[in-house]
This record gives sequence, C-alpha cells and structure tokens, in this order.
Amino acid sequence: MSVHASSTHAISLNPATGEVFAEYPFEQAADLERSLARAAAGFSQWRRQPVSTRAAQLRAIAQVLRRKADALARMMTAEMGKPIAQARAEVEKTAVTCEWYAEHGPAMLAPEKTPVENDKAYIDYLPLGPILAVMPWNFPIWQVMRGAIPMILAGNTYVLKHALNVMGSAYLLREAWAEAGLPEGVFEVINVGNEGVSSAIADPRIAAVAVTGSVRAGAAIAAQAGAALKKCVLELGGSDPFIVLADADLDEAVKAATVGRYQNSGQICVAAKRIIVEESVLPVFTEKFVAAVNALKVGDPLDEAHYIGPMARYDLRDELHGQVLKTLEEGATLLLGGEKLPGKGNYYAPTVLANVRPGMTSFKEELFGPVASLIAARDADHAVALANDSEFGLAGSVWSADVTKARDIAARLETGGVFINGYTASDARVPIGGVKKSGFGRELSHFGIREFCNAQTVWLDRR
Repeated sequence: MSVHASSTHAISLNPATGEVFAEYPFEQAADLERSLARAAAGFSQWRRQPVSTRAAQLRAIAQVLRRKADALARMMTAEMGKPIAQARAEVEKTAVTCEWYAEHGPAMLAPEKTPVENDKAYIDYLPLGPILAVMPWNFPIWQVMRGAIPMILAGNTYVLKHALNVMGSAYLLREAWAEAGLPEGVFEVINVGNEGVSSAIADPRIAAVAVTGSVRAGAAIAAQAGAALKKCVLELGGSDPFIVLADADLDEAVKAATVGRYQNSGQICVAAKRIIVEESVLPVFTEKFVAAVNALKVGDPLDEAHYIGPMARYDLRDELHGQVLKTLEEGATLLLGGEKLPGKGNYYAPTVLANVRPGMTSFKEELFGPVASLIAARDADHAVALANDSEFGLAGSVWSADVTKARDIAARLETGGVFINGYTASDARVPIGGVKKSGFGRELSHFGIREFCNAQTVWLDRR
C-alpha cells in the first residue's frame, strides 16, 4: 500500500486509519505553464517592492498562520500522522520565524560595505527570480516555510512542488498567503510528478532550485539543475551521531536522546539516530534510555496523550522494518520494539537496538522512523571516529560536563551543525545544512536568505 499517487491524482491517505480522504488531480502542461507564468510575472513586480513592504507581508502571514493553526495542524495530522500537539507547535514555530525574519531580515539584505577606499564599493543582495522548491512530507508546513520566508523577503517568488501525500497542506498554505494579502504569483503551488519537475527545472523562468528529501531525489534533481546551469541547495538525509561521554549528565542526556530520536515518530532528517556512548556509562545509560522510550505512548495522533503517531507511509514502515530485521541478523540486540503494531493504522513500535557496530545496516543507513541504535565507544576519540564513519554529515550532539572538551570534539565532527548538551534542532537564528551526502548550501539565518540572492558588486568611479 502506498500514498504516492494514481496515474492521474496525488492521494492523501490517513496513516492512522488506512483510509483515503482526498485526491488531487495532477496538473497538465498547460496548468504548469500558467503557474510558471504567474511566478515570473509576480517576480517582476515583487522585486520592486521595498523590503519594508515585504517584511510587513511576513508579519501578516504570521497572524494568518495563528488564526488557521488548528486547520493546518489537523491537516498535517490527517495527511502524515503527526501528533496533534507537535503539529500545532510546528505552525507556531513557523509564525515565530516569519516575525523574526520580518525584524532582522531587512538588515541582512542591506548593501554591505567593503574595504575599498572611500566607501566607493559595496555589495548589493538582489533576488534571483522564481525558485522551484521540492519539499518533503515530514514537516509539511515548517519545511516549506523555512525556505519560503527568506526567499520571498529577498524579493524572489516561490514555486512549491510538495510531496504528493501532503498536497492538502500545500493548498492550505497557498490559501494562507493569499489571505495575508500576498500578490498573485509570489507563492505558487504545482501538483506534478517527476516529468513536471524536470520541465520546471529546465524552464528558463526558474532561476534556482531548493530540495529537501532523500539522497536519491537530491542527486537526481541536482543533476538536472546542473545541466541547466542553475544553482541548487540540498538538505538531504542524515544519520546524526549523539555522543554521550562518561562525565555527562546521564539523566539529561537520556531525556534529550528520547525527544531527539522519537519526536515526529522518528521521521526527522536532523535527528539523533546513532547514539554513541562511552563504555563505562553505557549500561546505566541503556537502562535509563530503554525505560524512557518504553514510557512513550503510541496511538491516535489526535489524542494529546500520544507522543508517537503512525508513520506517514506504509511503504516506509515496511522499509524500516526490513532495516531493523537485517540489523538483528547482522548481530545487533533487540532491547525494545522491533515490530509493526497490529491494526489498520501504520504504527511501528518504538524500538531500541543495542550492540550496533560499524557496517551494520542501522549504523550505515538512515533509519527514518522510531528506531534508535546504541553504539559503544571506548573513549572520546573512538566516539569521534564512529560518528564520522558515515556517508552523512547533517548534524550531531555531544554530551559532556567539560564544555571545552565538547567544543574540541565538535570541531572534529564532519557535520553541518553540532549541539553541545542539547539535541539537534532547526532555528531561524542559525543556519542548517550538511556536508557529504547530506547535501550542500544552507537554510535559515543570513546564510539562508543570501543563498538565493545575487551578491552584486557595485563600484563607483573606479579609474
């Protein structure tokens, strides 16, 4: 069973019930043409608006998001199973980010001085044009908006190609922008398959491409963008290390590991997936961690008491279960879970694997669901080596009472971000992005807003 699509429609299937509740017809070539034409026409007008006007638009959308928070949250829960409290939090985080960029973004776009004598040269940050954004289903609102907010503030227009199982969320976002007064063409939604994405990338009106998703999807889209000589930013998979040193506060580390791994039913790229613990404290950590995970309540995502809902897609649950079984065959130990839960919903038991070693499936692959892998490290140096033994490099965590030592370890980790005595997260004030097969480029902060700008040098009276 899949939630992808029929030959003519995107399909929304409720993973908590197994029932199809909406179908959205694919756009034809003429529909795509109209969307791209609106985005191009919208750009020609939007780029001329003062940045203060664009910032006011962000404040307006924040207000609309809060008014529509319940509808947005319930749509996310229905489409991909996000627990309702986490869905509401996602909407609020998005509204806060709108307000943060409205306040701080204009300064990031202001002309930048240079060391040239007499202040005769400066750098102007100018918009590129319509940006195609290919987005995933795991954060249907936040993932879209964390890219769209700075892009639109910079003067670009935004063309969203959302995951096919969350098109209802895409259309609600389009309604919200319109309700906030955004001009036509600045935020477009296209409902197309792979062929439509390829057509959009090749279209000369699309200036650049942003992708969040799997390594496979990112590589395919980046190849097409490269062939068209268009910039792209990729935020792809992750198998984030969560390092716990012997001197760490184990109770706090356990709390953070539990949230960092099982939030959003474990379906987060930037999540604590490989929990690497020094051998001397591993038994105590394991006992506390298994107890904490076992206490998590699984069930109807509309029930506030449930921390873990269903996985978003049935095919992905099957894939996850296969990875767990393969890891056990390779010699890992099952401490908790490891099974599909019975019933019509797409639930998977919160799972803890121990004695995971390099080369095993759950060590080298990304497990996108409620499964944690416990890995023993001899010492801090071994922990770093284990953490870096991955094709991914999105983010990581280091837990230690010695912050100086933790900062030294952070500098040795091959990741785009490191969180010391905290679990990985995204925040508008700091950039997010990866290295290695986790992608390239950055979102959020001033790095994110400038990724899709032309840094234009202007030099006055150079002779």
